[in-house]
Amino acid sequence: MAKKATKKTAKKASKKAAKKSTAKKAKTKSTRKSTKKQARKGVKRGVTLPPDYKPTKKEDFMNPIMLQYFEHKLKNWRSELLSASNETLQHLQQDNEYEADLADRATTETNRSLELRTRDRARLAIVKIDEALERISLGNYGYCEETGEPISLSRLEARPIATLSLEAQERHERMEKTHRDG
Repeated sequence: MAKKATKKTAKKASKKAAKKSTAKKAKTKSTRKSTKKQARKGVKRGVTLPPDYKPTKKEDFMNPIMLQYFEHKLKNWRSELLSASNETLQHLQQDNEYEADLADRATTETNRSLELRTRDRARLAIVKIDEALERISLGNYGYCEETGEPISLSRLEARPIATLSLEAQERHERMEKTHRDG
């Protein structure tokens, strides 16, 4: 009889905990959704971004001005990468000389290879920038894809294409290392 009572108590406790957890998640989601809705409205309205604006922890996370700040930052970065890519293309088209000396030829090939590898990284960055701009338009920019929690402003400042919070990224890298080593 005591075992049945203990099992019932345990079931009731787990149900209560599940309800609290669900309620907390729903509250967090609804808060995030309302923030996202506000952010989307702000981006659509074309809120003017002050020239010296820097996001702070004191303001609402991903408010319209903050979203516009990151959108502006991403677009500038994208245009810089595209112009550097165009310069590389022009440089490679103009530099079609055939080097007679083997050492000079090897140096030229190494430089071209390095430049092309750099441009390939830039191409991948442009894809990630486009994805980040899409997340801004959808209203889920700045939130961890894994946990749904806000990504720190310092992380977004350093890496505006980040999709994971620092903790989630570290966890991901540990898992990757474990699977790679094993």
